[in-house]
Amino acid sequence: MSTSDGGGDQQKPRSGPRATYPAERSRSSKRRWFLGLAVLVVVAGIGVAYLGFRQFGDPDVSGQATGYELVSSDRVAVQFTVNRNDPSDAVVCIVRARAKDGSEVGRREVLVPSGSDVQVGARTEVATSKPPVIGEVFGCSLNIPPYLSPNA
Repeated sequence: MSTSDGGGDQQKPRSGPRATYPAERSRSSKRRWFLGLAVLVVVAGIGVAYLGFRQFGDPDVSGQATGYELVSSDRVAVQFTVNRNDPSDAVVCIVRARAKDGSEVGRREVLVPSGSDVQVGARTEVATSKPPVIGEVFGCSLNIPPYLSPNA
């Protein structure tokens, strides 16, 4: 047969176990795959840890309600503490009131000006649309809206 009719250099298919099962890889090939996969897993783990720390790590500022007083059927006074890493930063905290069914019935943004203390206590009153049962701090941030800016 010549190469023009498809004969020539073609190998005959093998029969037996070699035709069914591929030849085993060498130990060095297996080792390279294992090391490559191990490095990939370690790098992925470090990436996930970094993202988790950035998302859930120690925040620059936090607020915690320390008490509340039901002033009337449409007002609640909330006392809270603000912790900030840099006392020279002004902070805004959102304080809210909730009704018996858990719905939010009042909200107020409070500016905590910069100072010399890392931990600052504050008190504010929140007007409500229904009788409140609790006052709490929803959260605090360093991103102060322009209408609350201490320089405005």
